[in-house]
Amino acid sequence: MINEIYDVIVVGAGHAGSEAAAAAANLGSKTLLITMNMQTIGQMSCNPAMGGIAKGQIVREIDAMGGYSGIIADKSAIQFKMLNLSKGPAMWSPRTQNDRMLFAEEWRIALEKTPNLDFFQDMVKSLIIENNRVAGVITSLGLEIRGKSVVLTNGTFLNGLIHVGDKQLGGGRMGEPRAFGITEQLVSLGFESGRMKTGTPPRVDGRSLDYSKMEEQKGDENPKNFSYLDNPKLTKQMSCHIVYTNETVHEILREGFDRSPMFNGTIQSIGPRYCPSIEDKINRFAERERHQLFVEPEGWRTVEIYVNGFSSSLPEDIQLKAMRHIPGFANAKVFRPGYAIEYDYFPPTQLHHTLETKLIENLYFAGQINGTTGYEEAGGQGLIAGINAHNKVHDKEIFTLNRDEAYIGVLIDDLITKGTDEPYRMFTSRAEYRLLLRQDNADIRLTEKSYNLGLANEERLIRVQEKIDKSNQLESFLKDTSLKPGVINPILESISSAPVDQAYRSAQILTRPNMTLEKLEEIDFIKEVTHQYSTEVKEQAEINIKYRGYIEKEKDNVAKLTRLETIKIADDFDYDNLKSLSAEAKQKFNKVRPKTIAQAARISGVSPADINILLIYLK
Repeated sequence: MINEIYDVIVVGAGHAGSEAAAAAANLGSKTLLITMNMQTIGQMSCNPAMGGIAKGQIVREIDAMGGYSGIIADKSAIQFKMLNLSKGPAMWSPRTQNDRMLFAEEWRIALEKTPNLDFFQDMVKSLIIENNRVAGVITSLGLEIRGKSVVLTNGTFLNGLIHVGDKQLGGGRMGEPRAFGITEQLVSLGFESGRMKTGTPPRVDGRSLDYSKMEEQKGDENPKNFSYLDNPKLTKQMSCHIVYTNETVHEILREGFDRSPMFNGTIQSIGPRYCPSIEDKINRFAERERHQLFVEPEGWRTVEIYVNGFSSSLPEDIQLKAMRHIPGFANAKVFRPGYAIEYDYFPPTQLHHTLETKLIENLYFAGQINGTTGYEEAGGQGLIAGINAHNKVHDKEIFTLNRDEAYIGVLIDDLITKGTDEPYRMFTSRAEYRLLLRQDNADIRLTEKSYNLGLANEERLIRVQEKIDKSNQLESFLKDTSLKPGVINPILESISSAPVDQAYRSAQILTRPNMTLEKLEEIDFIKEVTHQYSTEVKEQAEINIKYRGYIEKEKDNVAKLTRLETIKIADDFDYDNLKSLSAEAKQKFNKVRPKTIAQAARISGVSPADINILLIYLK
């Protein structure tokens, strides 16, 4: 193994590293996955869940691209919920609660079944760099392993520092050592690095909780899957629970502020804005009398409970004292306290859209090393990095996804173009074309691309084409079928919609507020036709009919943007030579080196006037 030259070496076996290794190996690259601990491959370091708002769309996209995250989430799910069903389809987001131990086990099984993939347990302490190109890695054992490309997915392990009150421990996760050497080497090569913070809540013994004082949260009655493959659906589910903090809890937590690393200056780095610690919440939102907590089981066969919303770096005695004043937690026993962790990251403006670094050829970054937070964001980056590492060493074209093609495209474009100085989390609001990027059509958007790459197999492509064909058939039927007043008015009356005095096409009726295909199926001759179609096909046809005008408008906007994407900017373009450009624009352009006018326009701090100057010059 040590004497072989690998096509792709992946450092780190979290969500980014696992997806990167799977993608590169499945494409045919001889791949090595190096991890500090073979027992924590695919570990859920924080919450035992996949998906959620916008994140669920990313998992569906990873699955459509031939990645593993959706399959693993399905196999280890203990609950499924489709979030935001009261809103439009652009906001619907799938989420699973998962068995933490089973999730990691399924990841390892899947990777071990992947051809072309080797494993090695050791810490990578430095990279082999030759002529500004990566040529392999050096491990803590002093082994030199050669590789044509390297993907770094170090998560929170680069110089990781754990905080519990006034105690500090070196580590990448509680009980696991930190990694060192890589940051110092990259900085010496000219890379800019920074520090970020994240945190995790305490884990408690579920046997010590009184669930009668909590609000039960069951899964969906008809649970779906993440993967578009025929994975078994859940037949039984575990419940989560909701509970709230109170003023007593807040007062006790405030007692520990003087010993909190967040408030006494020990922690200097910035944490995730949209997943703040409990002490941060009661400090920033002092007017609120309570905060919502989710009590989440960690698996089928464990009593361990994850207290979502109670992330904390306060002293362990304060955490327990405050927690016992939460309803149902009076006798709570803590398995391990919450903690904060600081770690090194590298501002992602130093990358190309392929996630290859600009300074060192064939070196790729993916996951939290790029300043993101979340399993799903990490997995999406790992997939793209793995694909491009493979393509680069085999002299194939680069692969990127545009903002109108995938949330993964939005994520990477935001990182590369705008950078981030706080942990980046995906939301539907970050995608300007979110009606095109729905969770239900990720297979339609991406499977053909994946098939052309060599990731998705022919079976997947055939299934997608069948879904498209059947959806079109159903749409045509609804557009061509007329409904007379005597047939449709009773249904319209039941949803408080104005009656009709002449025949209307079924598709026209379907566009009315509160009208659904399910309601139309109360008509026998409609039901006779629609019953032959799957739920997914019916959902697709209904969305396409109800939102056609909005969808077409978004497609027009994409076409306008695409025209700007075709105006390329040379890599060596001299921005300093354009005297009319603002000083800020020159600075930003020189740092980001945008590839197109459209990308240049998305850089924060760049004005429309700056873009017009560029356009005039390039034309």
